[in-house]
Amino acid sequence: MGVSGSGKTTIAVDLAKELGYVFAEGDEFHSDANRAKMSSGVPLDDDDRAPWLAAIRDWMTQQAREGQSTVLTCSALRHRYRDVLRAAEGRTIFVHMAPPADVTTGRIGSRKGHYMPPSLLQSQIDTLEELGPDEEGIAIRSTGTPEEVLTEVLDRLPSM
Repeated sequence: MGVSGSGKTTIAVDLAKELGYVFAEGDEFHSDANRAKMSSGVPLDDDDRAPWLAAIRDWMTQQAREGQSTVLTCSALRHRYRDVLRAAEGRTIFVHMAPPADVTTGRIGSRKGHYMPPSLLQSQIDTLEELGPDEEGIAIRSTGTPEEVLTEVLDRLPSM
């Protein structure tokens, strides 16, 4: 979880490979209308996010029923959004990718062809709620290489 440009996908792909889990990119669950809205520079609201989060939750449940563990990228910025994801069958552990804002801004600025424009980053930062005591997870604030960050994630993940 985390704002756009925080390194979610880079780390999640490697984490899924390392653990032998199924990977999914949360952005792929967005509707065309959501993508168009973000591309035009308009932040999503809770009504836009509800079916997206439900689709992710349902995918997680389907995978759990098939005996598959998953690694999924999703901004999951608010506690109530994470509540939807935690309603999936199986255990949900959040890895909050949280590098300094200037690092994230730099990453977004160098992206090409992504529908999430840099202008929406501040709205995500403003929306973000840190993990609460009722949420199982860790925050990763590292700005190291992807390999260093992955090692930190693996070292700090609760026993699975």
